[in-house]
Amino acid sequence: MIQYDAIYLKIRDAIVTQQLVPGVRLPEDKLAERFKVSRTAIRKVLQQLAIERFITIQPNKGAEVRTPSATEAQEVFESRILIETGLIPAIAKHWQPHHAEKLRKVIEQEDRAKDENDFAAAIRYTALFHIELAKVANNDTLTQFVEQLAFRSSLIIAVFGTKHSVGCDCGSHIELISLLDNGEVNAAKTWMEHHLEIIQNSLVFDKDNKAVDFDTLFH
Repeated sequence: MIQYDAIYLKIRDAIVTQQLVPGVRLPEDKLAERFKVSRTAIRKVLQQLAIERFITIQPNKGAEVRTPSATEAQEVFESRILIETGLIPAIAKHWQPHHAEKLRKVIEQEDRAKDENDFAAAIRYTALFHIELAKVANNDTLTQFVEQLAFRSSLIIAVFGTKHSVGCDCGSHIELISLLDNGEVNAAKTWMEHHLEIIQNSLVFDKDNKAVDFDTLFH
């Protein structure tokens, strides 16, 4: 029997890689049958995905992949630019070599995912980098905001993004690490703002939905 975490990851990654596109229904019975688990187990997975805003669950309608609007996407990135750029001075103030080392390990995983054309993993590690970076500022409230926005951005990029959204065009995170290592606070703020703006401008809002065969998808 497939464990809860494995089912969660399979469905989430299918959403992130656009194999499950916005508006696609996620019927409990079909998913339970496919994964050979109870509908209660599937319901638990879907509830977790709803909490993380990957899907929506409506009474008498069931679950479907969430459809962020273009306006929401723009607002999320505008919010990230304001908060994450504003956090740079605090990050620089608390910056230590062990922070750089930890973030470099995340970057290595991110770069490996890009090299392997693993779009889902690249999005995941990109979000993780920004969350871990925000933690350096030692402000739990703002870190929670960044975490929420990063998760929402992951879905937005999965829905509206392209390889340019996580590729070289938006700059490598290692560049930001170098700026922080050298204490170049203003340059780091400029880098972060430009980085997020490039991702925001890479989004495409005219993608079409398609039918899904769950047996083929979750083989």
